[in-house]
Amino acid sequence: MSDTDTPDTVTARTRQWIETVVVGMNFCPFAKRELRHGTVRFIVAPEPEIESVLLQLMDECTHLDADDGTQTTLLILPEGFADFDDYLDLAGLAEDLLADRGYEGVYQVASFHPDYRFADADADDPANYTNRSPYPMLHLLREDALEDAIANYPDPDSIPDNNIAKARALGADYWIKLMADLHATDFPSP
Repeated sequence: MSDTDTPDTVTARTRQWIETVVVGMNFCPFAKRELRHGTVRFIVAPEPEIESVLLQLMDECTHLDADDGTQTTLLILPEGFADFDDYLDLAGLAEDLLADRGYEGVYQVASFHPDYRFADADADDPANYTNRSPYPMLHLLREDALEDAIANYPDPDSIPDNNIAKARALGADYWIKLMADLHATDFPSP
């Protein structure tokens, strides 16, 4: 985290990304409702070590267990996971830990990273921006809420293809500028 990236600015920048990209581009048609209702929890991980992040992830599972008012948690990792391969290792460990702790089928982890790259995509494919975020993050979702949302959405299988088509239509230059603008935004101190 840079000197200007305090936990508050990291949270504000992440929220702005969700409002602009995830909701604004309708990449996740279920996110707008949760954001509007204030049921999204933003947590900035203070430590960049794998063990600390995994402990914090388990703390967030405990929080979700106890608080029905929180639908989803974004565990934001502004330090320590800039390398996408290191981040993927962490995401894999997070999924394994959820299964080991009995949370498989209860919560799932979605992956977002500034250098996100789909396995079958070139690094400069604009489609990657559907999962590129200002910071690495682990998105912890309630499986039952996700299943309900999908069940009530017409043609949920079209969402990824529509997102990829939209991202590609906008082009890499658009996305590069948008992400740079997000990082250049000054957020006031609380």
